[in-house]
Amino acid sequence: MVAIVDFALLAGLAVWALGIVHLRSLFGAAMMFGIYSLHCALIFVVLDAVDVAFTEAAVGAGISTVLILSTLAITGAKLEVRHSRAMMPLLITGVIGAALIYASLDMPLVGDPSAPANLHVVPRYLQGSAAEINIPNVVTSVLASYRGYDTLGEVTVIFTAGIGVLCLLGRHSRKRSRRRRE
Repeated sequence: MVAIVDFALLAGLAVWALGIVHLRSLFGAAMMFGIYSLHCALIFVVLDAVDVAFTEAAVGAGISTVLILSTLAITGAKLEVRHSRAMMPLLITGVIGAALIYASLDMPLVGDPSAPANLHVVPRYLQGSAAEINIPNVVTSVLASYRGYDTLGEVTVIFTAGIGVLCLLGRHSRKRSRRRRE
């Protein structure tokens, strides 16, 4: 039964992706990207990664959709159709996809109790986090202490992206006000 649900969720992602590719309305594509992100969040919930699902829903479906719609409001929602069919991007994507599939063949199966992470990392976090850090919640101790630098890096990336968007929006509004004065 679990395999059927997983397959259905994966098929749903493929349907959303194909819909985005074939859609000519940029507004519709932006909305479908948001739905795609919510679908990814649902997959993370099914995989028992609720914290990642929450982040995907907030950043992927929420903030990204707002930024895409803001960009469309500034640049216009009309799609310029080019008739050239470049094979190089398709070839590069295929090669990278094949390399990723090949690399994933060495990975342990999901939930494998003999996987190195389950033998070494998980027991240490579960047994030692309360004594080492004095934080009763294991997830909080992992995110705030053991992976503190990683979390700081993620926050820095999000902050930098936000500043970049604000700079771009500010530049556009300055150009618009200059045009009005002229």
